[in-house]
Amino acid sequence: MTSFDFSPLFRTAIGFDRLARLADSALTSEGNGYPPYNIERTGEDSYSLTMAVAGFGPEDVELTVKDNTLIVAGKLANQASGTEMLYRGIATRAFERRFVLADHIVVEGADLQNGLLHVLLKRVVPEALKPRRIQIGTGKPTLANDVAAKVQAA
Repeated sequence: MTSFDFSPLFRTAIGFDRLARLADSALTSEGNGYPPYNIERTGEDSYSLTMAVAGFGPEDVELTVKDNTLIVAGKLANQASGTEMLYRGIATRAFERRFVLADHIVVEGADLQNGLLHVLLKRVVPEALKPRRIQIGTGKPTLANDVAAKVQAA
């Protein structure tokens, strides 16, 4: 089965069209496996993406976040070392990997060390979206009383 029918979901839900795009992109994602990577959960709201990018330097790798997608691209500059390569076992071909980020996931930083690119990610939920406790009063609140109190205070 290569496609999903989301039409029953769309009859009663609004704004879930991103879910359909995410499922479609997961099914059509590239499967070449280069470069290999790990995704780790390092805390309650933090993650680490580690990619094996042997032969690439910090100037050869580019990280971009666009529309909740992390794009990791690598391209080596032309190397005219004057030597003849007899066998190339270390793959240094250009690559581009895309990772779909959940809402409120931000890239905190990246580090390239010993041929491994470490990208630190964290979920940062805005204060407006966090649960908050509402005080319960004993009087009967009305909108007119609230507006009148604000006008008198000003």
